[in-house]
Amino acid sequence: MRDIRYTSSPLLAAKTPVWRSKFIVAMLALAFIVLIGRAAYVQVFGNDFFQRQGEVRFARTLEMPASRGRIFDRNGLLLASSVVAPSIWAIPEDVERNPAKLQQLAKLLGMPLAELNKRLSDEDKTFVWLKRQVDEPVAKQIAELKIAGIYQRKEYKRKYPEGEAAAHVVGFANVENHGQEGAELSFEKRLAGRAGSRRVIKDRLGRVVEAVGDEVPPVDGQDVQLSIDSKVQFFAYQKLRDAVTEHKAKSGSVVVLDAQTGEVLALANYPSYSPDNRSKLTGAQLRNIALTDTFEPGSTMKPITVAMALEAGKVTPQTLIATAPGSYQLDKFTIRDTHNYGTLTVEGVVQKSSNVGSLKIAQRLSAQQMWETYASLGYGRKPDLAFPGAAVGRVRHWKNWRPVEQATMAYGYGLSASLFQMAHSYTAFSHDGRVIPATLVKAPEGTVVEGVRVFSDKNARAVRKMLEMAAGPGGTGQRAQTVGYSVGGKSGTARKQQGKGYASNKYRAWFTGMAPIEQPRIIVAVMVDEPSNGTYYGGTVAAPVFSEVVQQTLRIMGVQPDMAVKPAIVAEQVEESF
Repeated sequence: MRDIRYTSSPLLAAKTPVWRSKFIVAMLALAFIVLIGRAAYVQVFGNDFFQRQGEVRFARTLEMPASRGRIFDRNGLLLASSVVAPSIWAIPEDVERNPAKLQQLAKLLGMPLAELNKRLSDEDKTFVWLKRQVDEPVAKQIAELKIAGIYQRKEYKRKYPEGEAAAHVVGFANVENHGQEGAELSFEKRLAGRAGSRRVIKDRLGRVVEAVGDEVPPVDGQDVQLSIDSKVQFFAYQKLRDAVTEHKAKSGSVVVLDAQTGEVLALANYPSYSPDNRSKLTGAQLRNIALTDTFEPGSTMKPITVAMALEAGKVTPQTLIATAPGSYQLDKFTIRDTHNYGTLTVEGVVQKSSNVGSLKIAQRLSAQQMWETYASLGYGRKPDLAFPGAAVGRVRHWKNWRPVEQATMAYGYGLSASLFQMAHSYTAFSHDGRVIPATLVKAPEGTVVEGVRVFSDKNARAVRKMLEMAAGPGGTGQRAQTVGYSVGGKSGTARKQQGKGYASNKYRAWFTGMAPIEQPRIIVAVMVDEPSNGTYYGGTVAAPVFSEVVQQTLRIMGVQPDMAVKPAIVAEQVEESF
């Protein structure tokens, strides 16, 4: 083998310049200095910035939802509660595109496959809701499909056992668990609680790989116990629904108050809605007519007019009032009764529901006296009730009244009030002259309610006797009588306003009263709007609902009957003035 002499190669024998090697070493040293400087900047000087950027990309704050408080009726029965209802979401770019599995998923979600594919089509998104608050069995079936990119989040859904019967009282909460109507909205702060949170690090697939920081546990909402009796509420709603249907009416409302404590035992409206299924909910169904809508109350105001005159010493129950010939000319207006009642006592004016008699009694009062009494009874003021949307009503200031307005207010025209305001004002008669505050929350046992005095004990009892006569033989509200209990109340039939005048064939039928009459335990007010099946009088449309609700409510409350038999009704229908 021949020896190879490398030094004999001209290339290898060439001498390398010293500056080249020094340059390479210098470049390597500079590179190391840059790397060290960059590392120092990242780790020391710019550490906070890079920590924040890392957290933005991988760290997440997960909300831990609080369970919303429950709503109970006065007897501890559930009106609203929260149940676990997982929500389904996805990361579109990570979803496994298995046609069979996606078809099953769409079926479980209750949506067309095309809709599901549309939601998953934007792969630039990292979060897409597929369906909020599904039932747990459905969520379990979805989990068993094991579709990559499909995830679940724990949430709570509200359930309303009493359904449409209590819908306008309880209301509902939305998908975010915020109260929207009724008690759910009124007591939002107490019911909502406070959500918790925890900081975690997620990978690109959205999986939690590490928990960081302290966990803040959720604080569940507080329970609320309403004054509502769910049995009374259901029965009132049922009887109201039957009356609205029977009389082909537009709508109706019932309010039941405890006459001694002011607690709201029932507040029902028809038509109603199901709080659990609001997919086809309309604004008309949402209206809590008993509280939010105001009307001219008609003849139900006559006992209040009489009570004012008694209190002012202008009349006694036996004072004679001339109503002949059944009409009265005032300025350019003629005010009429349905009959010529001749001369009536003040008691008879209420019993027969005489417009002429009522206005003549009102003429003995000053406008200021009437206005101040209306204000004391709650008219023209927003009810002090923890409930959204309660209407104020309308009572013009007395300085602006004309003589005809003072006259018409005496029998319920020219002012407006809600059904709730009407029922509440009658506590002045049931509570011996004192108006007591109304409440939607159950009062503690043994609570003594004083109220604000408006009438004397004597005058309140005198008006109760007149209410008993109005619901008895010869009165306009005979159909309000019930088996075993004495009742008293006043019917009303008011024409509906239309434009600047009144409709000729549209009415509201009212009845407001109390029972038992000597020591009232409940006040019941009924309104049926636009009955159109042949009769529209309060005494024939609203009074029977009053009768049935009174009888059932007093039985539920355990009130002993104070009458042996049902009094006889001497007339099928007694027409009332309006």
